[in-house]
Amino acid sequence: MHLILTGATGLVGTAVLNAMIKTPEITKISVLSRRPVPLAEDSKDPRVNVIIHRDFSTYPREVLDKLQGADACVWALGISQTQVNKEDYISITKSYPLSFVKSFFQQSQSRPQPHPFKFIYISGLGATFTPGRFTPIFGRVKGETELALAEIQKESPTKIKVDSLRLAFVDWLDQPEIKRYLPETITTFKNVVGSAFQPIFKYGVKGSWTPTEVMGRFITGMAMGRWEEELAKVEKEQGNGMVVLEGGSRVMENGVMWRLMGKDGSGSEA
Repeated sequence: MHLILTGATGLVGTAVLNAMIKTPEITKISVLSRRPVPLAEDSKDPRVNVIIHRDFSTYPREVLDKLQGADACVWALGISQTQVNKEDYISITKSYPLSFVKSFFQQSQSRPQPHPFKFIYISGLGATFTPGRFTPIFGRVKGETELALAEIQKESPTKIKVDSLRLAFVDWLDQPEIKRYLPETITTFKNVVGSAFQPIFKYGVKGSWTPTEVMGRFITGMAMGRWEEELAKVEKEQGNGMVVLEGGSRVMENGVMWRLMGKDGSGSEA
């Protein structure tokens, strides 16, 4: 199985890459990154191929050729709305994933696909389809991106399957092995704020707590199609943390992860 990953030097992407490397069933991991990925280098895993790609708004043929045969993509590339201006935030959050999907399918139109390509968009708590006057840019743009990706699936349901995952309070404190690979701004903030709030989310509001180790395994399993039977059951229920958009694209809240992974995060009930 060949998986693509973006955002591998960020918090979510680092955890997902770590989980992918630990999954022997994955035969190839293509990492699209603007810069070298220390975790990939240190792993010395021949399955991992880091493709240095500086401009995520365009995809030349030589880049797309390296992604041929991929079964799924986890799009973890993102940035805080406080770190860039509005235009750059929209480009990174919305334009980049849409450009990738469109370019990838233009290149693969003539090639047979045994199953739909899975595209997992890492969204976040607060994303909304119905922004109001005071909705922050984060919530509006993430919601717009989820809808735009859903439209692509609606137009090509046999070629792509889109899932958006709205994560909440992503917490690496229980997975110290990845700390050295995280941006200093993340570890400094999380050391101070995370240490104070972790018990509240971990024990009081677990549905809104996203420990990186559990999250990495869950997202990797989604990309591999391991949860399809369980997710199909969740789709049929009401008020379950999942919205199925027209065309079949699914948008999931954090609680869906805990339901499928079980009370202890192992993938089964504790």
